[in-house]
This record gives sequence, structure tokens and C-alpha cells, in this order.
Amino acid sequence: MTNYSNADYAATILRVSSGVLFLAHGLLKVNVFTIAGTVGYFESLGLPGLFAYLTIFAELAGGVALIAGVATRLAALALIPVLLGATWVHSSNGWLFSGEGGGWEFPLYWAVVLGAIALLGNGAYALKIPVLQTTLGRFA
Repeated sequence: MTNYSNADYAATILRVSSGVLFLAHGLLKVNVFTIAGTVGYFESLGLPGLFAYLTIFAELAGGVALIAGVATRLAALALIPVLLGATWVHSSNGWLFSGEGGGWEFPLYWAVVLGAIALLGNGAYALKIPVLQTTLGRFA
């Protein structure tokens, strides 16, 4: 039996809740805004359309990885640039995310949370995949 600490449970709560949010954001881009609409939005910002596909993939795959606790540190680190990009996109809308167009407070805070997840690791109740643990070491 594994004995978990309060920090392990806290890491799990952060990991799973962030994973659910990323999954929701990725599915929003696919099911509501549509992939074509998301690509168009990225292009309207002057970004290559490829970034929309990469963002959708990162949000969906990263969300699942965080929920499952697979390569948690690597997933968290890989998602930070997505959130820093969102911070940049929303920077002209002011600080408060509740303002028109959404501000930059939420994506920047979420990037900090992912930094904490990367430092904390899996926490409790993460899937243990031996091949990944051997290959990725501390990042698994």
C-alpha cells in the first residue's frame, strides 16, 4: 500500500482539475468554434494556421495526460507555452479576464499553476506506465 501525503493529494487535485480544463478548452475549439473557425481566428491574429492545430492537439493530449497522470511534468511544461501564447493574445484586453475579450490574468495564472504541477509531479493516483517511466525518468 502506498502512503500518500497531503502534498500528493494537492498535486492530484491541481493535475486533474487542470487536465479537465484543458480537455474542455480543446473540445470547445473542436466542437463549438470548429477547427476551421479556430484556424481562422489564429490567422486573424497574424499567427500561422498550424498553431491552431498544435494548440488543439496540445490541449486535448495534454489534458488527457494530466488527468491520467502520465508524463505529468512533461505535459505541464509543454502546455506552458500554450498559456503564454494565450496571455499574449489577451494582453490587449486588459488584466481582468472577465472584461470584454478576456484579459490576461487567467492564462498567466494557469501557466504558473502548470509550473507548480511540473515541480510537484504526479501526486496520488497516477497511472504508472513502466516504459514511459524508464524512458522519461523524472518527467514521467
